[in-house]
Amino acid sequence: MNTSLAWRNVWRNKMRSLLIMASMAIGLFAGIFVLALYEGMLRARVRTVIDTEVAHLQIHHPKFKDDYDPAMILPDQEQVMRSLDQLKSINHIAYRSIAQGMLATATGSAGVQINGILTEQENLVSQLDKKIRDGKGLMVNKKNAIVVGRKLADKMKLKVGSKLVLTFTDKESNITSGAFRVVGIYKTNNTPLDERNVFVNKAVLNSYLNLGEASHEVAIILHNDEDVQTVKQRLQQQLPTYAVESWKENSPETDLMVSTINQYSSIIIIIIMLALAFGIINTMLMSVLERSREIGMLTALGMNRVRVFVLILSETVLLTVVGVPLGLLSSWLVVNYLSAAGIDISSFSGAAMSGFGFSSIIYPRFPITQLPEVMLIVIGTALIASLFPSLKAIKLQPADALRQ
Repeated sequence: MNTSLAWRNVWRNKMRSLLIMASMAIGLFAGIFVLALYEGMLRARVRTVIDTEVAHLQIHHPKFKDDYDPAMILPDQEQVMRSLDQLKSINHIAYRSIAQGMLATATGSAGVQINGILTEQENLVSQLDKKIRDGKGLMVNKKNAIVVGRKLADKMKLKVGSKLVLTFTDKESNITSGAFRVVGIYKTNNTPLDERNVFVNKAVLNSYLNLGEASHEVAIILHNDEDVQTVKQRLQQQLPTYAVESWKENSPETDLMVSTINQYSSIIIIIIMLALAFGIINTMLMSVLERSREIGMLTALGMNRVRVFVLILSETVLLTVVGVPLGLLSSWLVVNYLSAAGIDISSFSGAAMSGFGFSSIIYPRFPITQLPEVMLIVIGTALIASLFPSLKAIKLQPADALRQ
């Protein structure tokens, strides 16, 4: 009986009931949309880190990253190659030489990381060829060619064909330098990395460093993201004297973002739900006060306070049952559309986003794994918000209510 009576009461004031349903739908839509934005940004950032920056795994001399000493090469590169050849989980591999140095032009100088690469390997591991915006990528037949980032090029007033000088130390700690000509300018979603990294042919850099065929770093791309920890453990067993690090260790800020994003999104959802709760309390309390005479009459006719309490609570539940599916459906339709079309924010925050390593186009992802949590928060908020009007209803005295 309570349910049928509650349903009739819901539609006695259609505008008010529709307003509560719309509030619940909008609250759920807002919560899911916030999560979808975070999910899309997070996935894009992780993919950028893996596919274009640090790969799934990297292998170094255990002391190489202490101060990037050029002498800290991979002790036995052939052993590393044999170990990697045995793993079917590996998709692509790139061997690199790395040096820290100064880039100098007629307009000034800047500290850079010089990456000696094998072009074919690098294009598969970090997709360098897809990042080129001006000129061309590195070619083996061009001895002292260099590719620089757009941010560095703008800062140092470089363009394709410009000459520059790189100064660094070789493996014997002797200062050496070489003249290079810019053959390409690349651009990524990470402006700080663009400003700090330049690329030259590995054979050329090794000749300056006196390294022969040696490498400082091996970057590894796997077939599946889920295999990172398994492959890392296996390589650590096969190469115990090497440092084997995953993308989480090479990009700790991204790992921190992944681990804390749920907390931030939950805080935002709670704020949205608090606003929704006040709206529900206000509307339902108005409904109770308008029907105080009616509630008093029901009490006088024998309806106990528990049934009155359940009646008001049932009205909120029915409103929630209608409002939640509407919010769920609308959020699913909007997020699915935007996940394909994307949200371009480059006109007002493109530079800021790239400064933190994010793309200026966001592709939201429907947060299916967090959906139960969001719906629980929304329904819980609605029920908790209805407690105050329900308690107000059972406190009404029949005699006083009937005189109103």
